Amino acid sequence: MKIFLDVIGCRLNQSEIEGFASVLRALGHEIVPDPDQANVAIVNTCAVTVKAAADSRKQIRRASREGAQAVVVTGCWATLEPEAARTLPGVRDVFDNQHKDDLLPVLLNKTPEEISALEYIRTPLPGERGRTRAFIKVQEGCDHHCTYCLTRLVRGPSRSRKVSEIQRDIKAALDGGSHEIVLTGVQLGGWGRDFDQPQSLKDLLALILTTTGTARLRLSSIEPWEFDLEMLPLWQDERMCRHLHIPLQSGSDRVLKRMGRLISADGYLNLIDQIQEAIPDVALTTDVIAGFPGEEGDDIDTTIALIKQVGFSGGHVFTYSPRPGTAAEKMDRRVERSTAKARNALLRKTFEHTSRAFRERFLGRSMSVLWESSDRHGDGTWRLSGLTGHYLRVYAESPVDLWNTITPVRLLAHHPGRAALLGEIDGAATEVMESGA
Repeated sequence: MKIFLDVIGCRLNQSEIEGFASVLRALGHEIVPDPDQANVAIVNTCAVTVKAAADSRKQIRRASREGAQAVVVTGCWATLEPEAARTLPGVRDVFDNQHKDDLLPVLLNKTPEEISALEYIRTPLPGERGRTRAFIKVQEGCDHHCTYCLTRLVRGPSRSRKVSEIQRDIKAALDGGSHEIVLTGVQLGGWGRDFDQPQSLKDLLALILTTTGTARLRLSSIEPWEFDLEMLPLWQDERMCRHLHIPLQSGSDRVLKRMGRLISADGYLNLIDQIQEAIPDVALTTDVIAGFPGEEGDDIDTTIALIKQVGFSGGHVFTYSPRPGTAAEKMDRRVERSTAKARNALLRKTFEHTSRAFRERFLGRSMSVLWESSDRHGDGTWRLSGLTGHYLRVYAESPVDLWNTITPVRLLAHHPGRAALLGEIDGAATEVMESGA
């Protein structure tokens, strides 16, 4: 059977889709890059914002329109609106998050035991969803009550995956050629707390560093109040990526309180100070929301000041959209949409400035880049795009294809049109590839 896999939203969704691909390949099925080649399309949806929900519906329609014989839908939007999902063209089955593990057994007519017993290799997906980095799901669900967030409603309480399952997935990724492991979860910092004998994320990181040969280990998003400062010595290991994504959402204590966030602006800054002291040149990225109910102009000014003070290397800005079933949906003092969008633009502009300033400090340095994409041009050269351990996007040219390799690159200049850098690859790296060594 030929299967097209599509994903909208977070790295956890990406990890789940990659997991589906590994099982399907192990059973002899083919993963195809486009819906028109597929007997079945599987779409893992998102509902974190109104736009994400709309994008989910768009991709489901696209899969059917472009020729997939049947569409199977899962993920957060499918959990939130299962009946709406069933009415979309071509949809054969809908699996909410609580029954996501049933999707492949039902589709393939296999028992869960047969699937869990498979030995598989995790390799990058074909097409635009492909990643050389392997996203490994270590935890599901969330126990927090941020007032704007649907996650607890659609993914349930926090549940940690067993160490043996995580080790199996990492081994499969490394056997498949991955050079970077990215640990993902909804409440990543809560991993291990629900075990009969509680463990911590620090324990998991230390175990992975000790027992695997991964070239890089990266954390996905982790809440500031769940970042254990006792983890910081682990970054003495060069394999730990010097990049952390720690959501802020607002720099205003008044807004943070209405959001149900478990930290103050000063508490956030204190954490960042300790991280920056322990990990020199660490890249910090974050999330902020514009236009949350009750937000005033001075709240945005405070947030902008905090962004500048931290010097974030990047950030995602979301315009607040009410989500059904959340506490914030019922809050008064709504911000006009036009005002929220204007504030969004101010925040984005601030991140553009701090991001460029952060990249500036690396100009002239040589850094290792994992090449995530490569395109051959008419002159025979390869245009490459990849990431440093600091999550800096780098573009370079090469006489040979260096896709899914890590090579030293001298960073020369800012990219003229993107939030990225231009680099020159060490000639020794291309010589090795050309020689086939």
